[in-house]
Amino acid sequence: MGEKTIITGGAGFIGNHLVDFLLTEGYDVVAIDNFDDYYSGKERNIARFVGRKRFELVRGDILDYALLSEKFQGAELVFHLAAQVGVRFSTQYAVKTNNVNVAGTLNVLHASIETKPKRVVLASSSAVYGPHVTIPMSESHPTRPVSVYGASKLAAENYCRLYHRLRDVPVVCLRYHTVFGPRQRPDMAIFKWSSAILHGQPLTVYGDGTQMRDFTYVDDIVNGTHLASSCSDAVGQVINLGSGSSLTINDTLAILERVLGRNAIRIQHEVMNIEDMQVTHADIRKARRILGYEPKTEFEDGLRQFASWLNKTGQHGVRDRTEK
Repeated sequence: MGEKTIITGGAGFIGNHLVDFLLTEGYDVVAIDNFDDYYSGKERNIARFVGRKRFELVRGDILDYALLSEKFQGAELVFHLAAQVGVRFSTQYAVKTNNVNVAGTLNVLHASIETKPKRVVLASSSAVYGPHVTIPMSESHPTRPVSVYGASKLAAENYCRLYHRLRDVPVVCLRYHTVFGPRQRPDMAIFKWSSAILHGQPLTVYGDGTQMRDFTYVDDIVNGTHLASSCSDAVGQVINLGSGSSLTINDTLAILERVLGRNAIRIQHEVMNIEDMQVTHADIRKARRILGYEPKTEFEDGLRQFASWLNKTGQHGVRDRTEK
């Protein structure tokens, strides 16, 4: 294909998987990442692509508009995955979260007005929903985020919709649901629980474990994201990407125990944080109808692939930098 493609946040968890997929498909990929020290592993994630013919790594920030304006020149596709993640982190560092997720998205949109890519795909989040009214949650479900992170992602979505209507930016907003898989962030629950289990340490569960999550394997998210970049009916739309099912935390830990081959894991329960959602469960009928999206990886199969990566790389010894 040879289409010049931008991925902001290209060294991150989902970003580096998308880099891998697009290079395999023949795209020319420019990954922009500021290598923020919020979590470790980015250098390792992206190192295997450096030096490849169709790949360029740009160490830069989405808050640098001049950089985006320069690098977006000639780009056919823009995947905007760069973000300040972390629900709890966002409460303590609200200004940084807003600057990156909202002002950074505005920079991406303005650079896109100037350079006119065929498609801009925003990575949003199920955190925009907040308390569940119906399950599964469709794109028309009320959006009442309970975290600064969720509010910032909803603001980014609103700007995308506005710029599509006012300036004809061909944008699609994708609401990712609890993505997991190899090379995921050390601050994410699956990673932290696995590390604790493998080290024989107690793991922390906020609440009683009856909370439900729509765990979605990263390859399915990458596939849906790619589909959104080529489907004309997706322009101007907000679309859920998830597995279309959910598990309680208690059931998740039982499966994780089996996959890791450990017995009698120790759980420490702490009070559920006010920023945490009780349920995430994506209604993916719109993604199926518009994108032809169909998740293929069962949760336990995905866990086995994650566990294989964890054991092979020894990453279960990595400490989450966000722990204070």
